[in-house]
Amino acid sequence: MRLRNGTLATVSVFLTSFLSVSWYTAWQNGKEKLNAYQHEFHALRERLRVAEHRTLQRSSELNAVLEQFKRIVASSNGSKEALNNFSDDAKKILKELTNRNALQVPNIYHHMPHLLNNEESLQPAVQVGLGRTGVSLVLGIPTVKRKVKSYLAETLHSLIDKLSPEEKLDCVIVVFVGETDLNHVHSVLDNLEKEFSFEISSGLIEVISPHATYYPELANLRETFGDSKERVRWRTKQNLDYCFLMMYAQKKGIYYVQLEDDIVAKDHYFSTMKNFALQLSSEDWMILEFSQLGFIGKMFQSPDLNLIVEFILMFHKEKPIDWLLDHILWVKVCNPEKDAKHCERQKSNIRIRFRPSLFQHVGLHSSLAGKIQKLTDKDFMKPLLHKMHVNPAAEVTTSLKVYQGHTLDKAYLGEDFFWGITPVAGDYILFKFDKPLNIDRYLFHTGNTEHPADLLVNTSVEVLPYKDSGSELLQETKESKHKRTDDGFYRIGRFENGIADGTIHLKLNPISAIRLSILQDSEVWVLLDEIHLMKATSQS
Repeated sequence: MRLRNGTLATVSVFLTSFLSVSWYTAWQNGKEKLNAYQHEFHALRERLRVAEHRTLQRSSELNAVLEQFKRIVASSNGSKEALNNFSDDAKKILKELTNRNALQVPNIYHHMPHLLNNEESLQPAVQVGLGRTGVSLVLGIPTVKRKVKSYLAETLHSLIDKLSPEEKLDCVIVVFVGETDLNHVHSVLDNLEKEFSFEISSGLIEVISPHATYYPELANLRETFGDSKERVRWRTKQNLDYCFLMMYAQKKGIYYVQLEDDIVAKDHYFSTMKNFALQLSSEDWMILEFSQLGFIGKMFQSPDLNLIVEFILMFHKEKPIDWLLDHILWVKVCNPEKDAKHCERQKSNIRIRFRPSLFQHVGLHSSLAGKIQKLTDKDFMKPLLHKMHVNPAAEVTTSLKVYQGHTLDKAYLGEDFFWGITPVAGDYILFKFDKPLNIDRYLFHTGNTEHPADLLVNTSVEVLPYKDSGSELLQETKESKHKRTDDGFYRIGRFENGIADGTIHLKLNPISAIRLSILQDSEVWVLLDEIHLMKATSQS
């Protein structure tokens, strides 16, 4: 009997273990499938948004055709000979159009009237490739003649060699040769066709160059900001080159990434950029930066390119491209009645920096004759001692003394970790949202690989409801963890082993602020290396 009982116990333990493992495996597989479904849903949503944009674009193109008909009728001055080539139905439509008092809609020709002189001005003079469309990422690389050394081939090898076979089918690399000397353009093209014949024939690489008539007269530009005449000419042409490339690339994919012809890329750069973009709602950002240098590694949503191109063309002779991009952000989100700090915070919400950098600048000789640029991205090879998340717009403050510039602002934006000197009871870290938000979850992680002991201990997580909805929750739950403080905050969690990870009850939402309150003096400093405040999915 004792043996039988032992056998039964063994079988029972085995079955329990088997069921636990089976349950865990099923749960893990279900979780992976859910993540995959969510990823596909985000991708589908972006494709639907692009499709909607293209429908609006086709409508705009049809309106442009109608405008051309109007001009034909106006130029004919009622001449019967000018209208004889049209059918009766066309004449009827033209008559209806001329009777409308439509407003004059500005377009590219208002900023660059010389384009009207030649129909080919907005067509590539050279265009090689399969014309691939419908991809996730379009990588734009402008290149011009350099007197010392060209880095284009090395750049292309770096980008292509780090793509998987599947990724090579989901992107297109557009090389824009910004020269009107066709001999030079064909020389560049010949070299690329020798070295990248398969990539060009498969549709991965396309090569284009503009007509000479695309560029306006650049000899008599007004000198501004202390720049020489040659530099003003160089930066003006550069603005126009970017615009041509963006206009060509706009219809090809969901996202457009601006690169340069003298860079190297990190492994897995494609999947990293794509996945990071898909994590974000399309309304939450305008520029994603995957390098801190110049115009390298800047990602845009394709529908936004029209706005960006139009803005650049309006002021292409006035300022360089990086200044103009900053002005676009200022116009979109900055309030003239607020201070500069508020403006910078608002801009950082739609211009999101990813770390570590995915691209490194390697060129020494600039395309501007005689200019040496020893620019390197310090974040490219830098080990990451913090984890980045995109958090909702908030004003962040703390009573803790900051050590060596590791500020709370940088930590909240995912640019750095926060490092504070020895907390005492009563110290706090406060995140005050720009507007009340529904927050589902929070995660705060302290200590990193270099300073694992700098943890937050004896610290509570508190939320401030926008309205005093927490009182009802208190009455329902009677739980001590929802204790109300004298200033209206509700304690909803505590740090355990340097980590606070939890959910926020629906009845506490929306909330105006989250606060970390230190309850006892600490013997160590605090290093906050991860902050993640997750908004409810039902809000943008």
